[in-house]
Amino acid sequence: MTILVVEDEYLILDFICAEMEDAGTPTVGATSAEEAIRILQSREDITGLVTDINMPGSMDGLALAALVAERWPDVGIVITSGRRAPLAHEMPADSQFVPKPFIPRQIIDAMERITRRKGIRQSMTVHSNL
Repeated sequence: MTILVVEDEYLILDFICAEMEDAGTPTVGATSAEEAIRILQSREDITGLVTDINMPGSMDGLALAALVAERWPDVGIVITSGRRAPLAHEMPADSQFVPKPFIPRQIIDAMERITRRKGIRQSMTVHSNL
């Protein structure tokens, strides 16, 4: 399982990826929706998406989540924001919202719930102190 983390603030992106990696979950980072789409098109190991809502560019995190749900339905989706919680109708089915600030365990738990509901067999190795 590899998680694609999409966050436009480099320090936050690096922190999230490092913490997830330390927890035993492989990650790849992107700073825009456009970059995330290129990664999804070029890799077959992406099984989860963590995306911030507010991002510059032609697509925000909610639009990215909708596109991923449509084109890659087996990818679990976690949406984050420190500014606002999305309304239920703004989020794809089977996605979860985790408000910022969060700890990696919250993202991992949300992703595990999503993949269980979707029937995807994946395991995320997590150190017990998260």
